[in-house]
Amino acid sequence: MVNLKAGRVTVGEDFDNFNSKFQNLAFGSGQAGNWRGDRWFNWPVSQWGGRVKLNITPEVFFQVGFYNQNRANDDRGDGFCLDTSNFEGNLVPVELGWQPTLGPDKLPGNYRIGYYYSSANGDVYGSWRDGAYQDKDHSYGGYVLLQQQLTAQGGDVSRGLGVTVQAVMNDYKTSKTDNYQSTAFTCAGPFDARPEDEFGIAAARIHVNSDYTRALRQQNAANDETDFDSPIYLPITGRFGV
Repeated sequence: MVNLKAGRVTVGEDFDNFNSKFQNLAFGSGQAGNWRGDRWFNWPVSQWGGRVKLNITPEVFFQVGFYNQNRANDDRGDGFCLDTSNFEGNLVPVELGWQPTLGPDKLPGNYRIGYYYSSANGDVYGSWRDGAYQDKDHSYGGYVLLQQQLTAQGGDVSRGLGVTVQAVMNDYKTSKTDNYQSTAFTCAGPFDARPEDEFGIAAARIHVNSDYTRALRQQNAANDETDFDSPIYLPITGRFGV
């Protein structure tokens, strides 16, 4: 009923986790960390931490984690330094999950909703003036993962059509990427002669915080810099799709 984990771990191995068929950053597991990588560390960056998972029923679970925030965690030259001398705060994610098997074919699903809070301070991008950010604040965000096998081929759930929908919302004060959404469809084993073939199609939308974009423009203006090739020019980012 109760499962415990502690040590040098990653957040994405337990939270916002699923088996992805796409080798693409925008469609894989742990999207909450992909778009908030300064707070939420996915593989291969580890940190001291752990989580407690309560299996309420065979299908429903609730879990809470506690992870050390340390700027040395993603420093390649500090990879085997296991101390906490650069402690900045803690990341605390919570997640409610439902993993049913639906219908006579027992089609598997993976439904998760989560929230995270980080006590580490970060720049408030809307506070840029007089050559610097004037405010700092803690960070928070949430995510949704909906994954469901829709059909089975001859009763075989390893074959058939599946769908995955994901969304992430980050606070607009301290996050460079404030929201993300994606939808992916996969089809496994469509032909009896080739039961292990797979194909899929997916689309994602990633939105950069407008306060962050505005701050970049203000910094370029303050530096009187308009040349993209200049080493001090800050590239202006926006929204994009994959």
